[in-house]
Parts: sequence; C-alpha cells; structure tokens
Amino acid sequence: MKTKAKKSTLAISGGPRAITKDDENIFRWPIVTKADENAVLSVLRRGAMSGSDVTKRFEREFADWMGMEFGLAYNNGTESLRAAMWVCGLGAGDELICPSMTYWASCTAALGLGATVNFADILPNTLCIDPKDIEHRIGPRTKAIVVVHYSGYPCDMAPIMKLARKHKIKVIEDVSHAHGSIYKGKKVGTFGDISCMSMMAGKSFAIGEAGMMVTNDRDLYERCMAYGHYERTGLPSQYNPVERCIFNPALNKFAGLPLGGYKHRMNQTCSAMGRVQLKSYDRRINEIQSAMNRFWDLLDGVPGLRAHRPPAKSNSTMGGWYNARGLYRAKELGGLSCEKFCEAVRAEGVQVCNPGANGPLHLHPVFHDADLFNMGKPTMISFGQRDVRQGPGTLPASESINDICYGIPWFKLDRPSIIKSYAQAYRKVAEHADQLMD
Repeated sequence: MKTKAKKSTLAISGGPRAITKDDENIFRWPIVTKADENAVLSVLRRGAMSGSDVTKRFEREFADWMGMEFGLAYNNGTESLRAAMWVCGLGAGDELICPSMTYWASCTAALGLGATVNFADILPNTLCIDPKDIEHRIGPRTKAIVVVHYSGYPCDMAPIMKLARKHKIKVIEDVSHAHGSIYKGKKVGTFGDISCMSMMAGKSFAIGEAGMMVTNDRDLYERCMAYGHYERTGLPSQYNPVERCIFNPALNKFAGLPLGGYKHRMNQTCSAMGRVQLKSYDRRINEIQSAMNRFWDLLDGVPGLRAHRPPAKSNSTMGGWYNARGLYRAKELGGLSCEKFCEAVRAEGVQVCNPGANGPLHLHPVFHDADLFNMGKPTMISFGQRDVRQGPGTLPASESINDICYGIPWFKLDRPSIIKSYAQAYRKVAEHADQLMD
C-alpha cells in the first residue's frame, strides 16, 4: 500500500507542492487601464503615429521625473545606447568598457561603430560591474564606460564616476533594468554623462517597443538629435512641424539628414501610453518593492539563499525589480548545484526558477570572430585597436553566473498569502537539500 508523502518531503520526490493556489493578477504587467487605451486610440484616430507632438510632451515629463534637463525618445533602448556611444566619441579603433554579464544591447553597437569592447567582471553580490576591475582596462583609446544597473540593483556609482573623471572618459548608464531605482538617495540614470533605457513590453516601465535617453549635457543631447532624429532638425514633414532644436553650428549644417543614417523616432502610440504610465509608476513600483521585500524578508536566514537587494541602511532601492534574481551559495547546502536546486523549486510550483541570468558576453563568438565590415579579420581588431578579447577563466564571477544566482517570482501586487507560499517553496527546498544529494 502506498503511503502518503510527509509534508516535509520535496515535491520532486513525491511530496505535496508548496504552491497550491495562485493569483494570475499578481504577475500581470503592464497594468493597462482605460486611460492608456484612450491615449493610444487618440493617436491612432488622428493618424499621428509618426508625429512628435505627444512624444515631445512625454520627453519633457520623463526628464522632469528623472530630475534631468533633457530627454529624447527612441524607437527602442538598443538604438538609444548606440547613439550614446557615438555621441561620447566612440569610433573606429576606440574602446568601450562594459560588464560582461549583461544583455547584448549594452555594448554590441560598439562593433558597428568600428570599436572594440573591453569586458569587466561583476561583483557576485550585486551582479553589477566591479569598480575595481575598471581602471586597469583603461587605455589611450578608451572613450566610455557602460554601467548596467543589473536587475534593478544600483551600481556603485561614486567610485566609478571618480575614476571616469580622473581619466576624462564618459559614463553611459544603462537603466533598462532599473527605472526608478535609487542609489544613495538619488535616481540611477542621473549620475553618468548620459543615460539610456529600454521601455519594451517586458520592462518595469513598459510602454511597447520604445526607449529613452536623458542627459544634462546639451551638446550630447544635440548630437543625439542630429544622429537619428532627422525630422526634428529642420526637415519639412507632413507629420511634424519644422523645428530648430540644434544650436551647435557644426551640427546644424547637417539639418535634415541623420548623421548616423538611423531613424530613431518613437511611435506615438508608445509615447501616449508612456505619459499615462508615468503618472502611476511611482505608486506601482512602491507596491512591487513592498511585495518583493516581503518575499525576501520571509527567506531571511535561510541557508544558501541571499537576497539580491541593497542593504537596508544604504538609502538605495531596486526600483521596479525587473528580471528579479536571488543569490545562491552552494557550500551552505552541501554543495547542491544551483541547477538541481532550481529544478526542485520548479517542482514545488514556481515556474520562473532557473539558474543564472544573461550569459557572459566576453565568451560569445561575436566578440571574437565576427567580421562586420568584411575586412578579412574580426571587427574587434580590425581598426588598429588593442586586442582585448578574453577567453574562459578571465572573468570568474561572470563565468560562474549559473552557479551564483537564480530566478525568483516578479510580484506586481503585494498579496501576503500568495507571496508566503512562493517563499515557502524556496525555503522548503533549501531546508531539505539533503534529499537531493543522492
């Protein structure tokens, strides 16, 4: 006769699942209201998708929310980063420093500019660029450092900015994971020379396939405009009135044609939704933070599991907690692999628990072998730059990503009973890890 599984038995071994009920609304995102729908429909009904009147208002409101002087909307975050690299002076033979553990859009456009990427390692407890792994990478052709506030965790900007100023190089903040995150009392995206972010449908500030750039430097703003916003530099258009927004004579002479040959205009259905979303964003991320902190508070002290969030007294926050992660310490669980841990958590009813995050870019063939300009050799070394390509073993923290972190639920609503059941799934597996060691 088959005996009933004990409550402490893991689900993967035949025990009961920790999660027995769910609330689909707790994960629904973005939150779309009638106000969003009406704003988008207004643009559609007047055929203004390719205009800029709504977008200009959104840019101003978003820049004000960030506490920045200039905002410029983009068709996606990837293009905003490409433009930022170019306006910071990155060109053929130059170098860009970027963390290896990030999404490819943080740096891959550098290759299209004829530059190379010198990858830096991350800190295992923050998953952000290690400030101590930057300075030795700076060379005479280094033009900028890209910092990524990974999964919403703010980079340690103070030493990074001090280092950048010392060497007279620009800092580009990639805020795609961290809209509204706070570093020592101030929004991320307000420390570097220029900041860029994705606003695609999966982000914490989600308005469609869209992006944004903010800066306090008018020259960088005007160069971004000249690079890919040709209709806003003085070209007559049936969609937009003639505008003279560039005052730098060296740039203004190119009015009407994009210097980069790119078209960066945001679809106004996105900017219309963005204006509505911005009004509720602070309130919504406050609830997300309450929910996510509740989850981690319930797991405080559980062996092997660490919260991926700033210390309580750091005056820093995780913003919207995009791409939420947990930190894993196998030694505390008898050496149980992160992969086996995640498999057992999924069996408890958690669908999003997988080991790792983005793969380390410094090992990808694109940054070793790709010949984008058909020059007969890899673009990373095609224009006389130093060969900074790195192989296995060079960035140990980035290369261990599948062993040191894992996915956790991204709660959009603070529902204590539901969150408690999810936390119990992780606790149950960690506290009974010995059942998985055979």
